[in-house]
Amino acid sequence: MKAKITLLPGDGIGPEVVASAVDVLKAVATKYGHDFSFDEQLIGGAAIDAHGDPLPPATVASCQSADAVLLGAVGGPKWSDPNAKVRPEQGLLALRATLGVYANLRPVRVHPQLANLSPLKNEKLQGVDLLFVRELTGGAYFGAKTRTADTATDECKYTVTEIERATRRAFEFARGRKHHVTHVDKANVLETSRLWRSTVERVAKDYPDVKLEHQLVDSMAMLLLSRPSTYDVIVTENLFGDILTDEAAALAGSLGLLPSASLGDGKAGLYEPIHGSAPDIAGKGLANPLGTILSAALLLRCSLGLETEAREIEAAVDAVIAQGTLTRDLGGSANTAEVAAAVLRALVAAHEKAVA
Repeated sequence: MKAKITLLPGDGIGPEVVASAVDVLKAVATKYGHDFSFDEQLIGGAAIDAHGDPLPPATVASCQSADAVLLGAVGGPKWSDPNAKVRPEQGLLALRATLGVYANLRPVRVHPQLANLSPLKNEKLQGVDLLFVRELTGGAYFGAKTRTADTATDECKYTVTEIERATRRAFEFARGRKHHVTHVDKANVLETSRLWRSTVERVAKDYPDVKLEHQLVDSMAMLLLSRPSTYDVIVTENLFGDILTDEAAALAGSLGLLPSASLGDGKAGLYEPIHGSAPDIAGKGLANPLGTILSAALLLRCSLGLETEAREIEAAVDAVIAQGTLTRDLGGSANTAEVAAAVLRALVAAHEKAVA
């Protein structure tokens, strides 16, 4: 397969973890005879410093012509003034809107070897395997905003089309999993949530083989910690999804483990770890590259249709975790390069075993 992948390392630890994921993608390409080309571009704070724009035209053009986009992280204290007119996060939000990637997928799975890192008791973590589908291009993050000396507003607006397309993605994924969708809203208070609920219920009629339940977001925040293994696919709006997925990361033990994929109507997608730029450890070799490497696996699966290769990367990561080659956030002492090298060794070993 021939594919163009745009790389957006971004800020902080972004360049380090993206470099690790690229090494893994190159190794996969070599083993399976694929032709992956990589085009590195600027986003976020690095783009502001170079061009005064968090999403320069060259970056947009590259992303629009790519088969997939792999991103590291954006932001940092250098650009953290909340009153600044130009901020790194604006580049990421604009990129999501430009690419039309409206469904953000965040899988959360608990590795048995890392269960002790979670604040929850181990018995609550058995069998946890969640997939969040977060609507990504609507709601309060993209609504009109006002600010005066003593008031501020953030408009939360949704259309039926925006809700329906994200919801259908959730139900389609549920069909390949446990056939269970949980919709999260605040329909007892918010009119947008009432629109979400009625739309989700209408869409659910097209999927009679999938069970649907509703949960209010405050209740769901508690249930994620009290009985997380009872859930399968969770679909929700942008703001709620942002908060709940970070909460769910505590189940896995570290933000550094979790990947994400942002998809639209076509095959091209935006892939990134859910962690931030972690400027306090940038350049020190302490960053956990596994979330980005697993994002690369999602890239292979969702944009390039390479399921075997994706599973091989995921199995290699599982093997590395099992053998205990871990960064500091997971209780280990390995550096970024050592973890990435261990994943590459596991890939080679798995491939040799498969062809033996």
